[in-house]
Amino acid sequence: MKILGFNFTKISIEKILEITSDLKVDTNIDIVEIKPVNSDMFKTEEKFISVKFNYDINYDPDSVKINFSGNILFSLEKEKFEEILEEWKDKKMSDEFRLSLFNLILRRCSVKALELEDYLNLPYHMAMPTLKLPDSNKDNNKDKDNDKKSDQDKEDKK
Repeated sequence: MKILGFNFTKISIEKILEITSDLKVDTNIDIVEIKPVNSDMFKTEEKFISVKFNYDINYDPDSVKINFSGNILFSLEKEKFEEILEEWKDKKMSDEFRLSLFNLILRRCSVKALELEDYLNLPYHMAMPTLKLPDSNKDNNKDKDNDKKSDQDKEDKK
């Protein structure tokens, strides 16, 4: 499965109320449509599908709403193409495809959401990595462990 395109069709952020201290952030991914794409432009045996999605981030209690909509274009082998379209008739997806699709949507939308949240001085919807000073007790214990290992190595070499 190859990603040929990822396009946003809607990006929306609205600050409705001031942020309170008891903030809860909910996210939701909705796959709206999966359909085949006919293209004579590419000379390949692979088939193409288009996936329409919505991704929402809601800050509860109803203080901020962030919405993304978009399309993703995939190139697939014929067997996988037919499998995905057959499953989608019942609005289902294989775990493997759903996981790949959701990870792609999360990765692309989260980066944009962080940028928008920064513009409006909002708390981020996801935890950001932080650096901390090392705990001096842990470092001392590591040094002692390393000293023990090096002493054992010296004895083993004798």
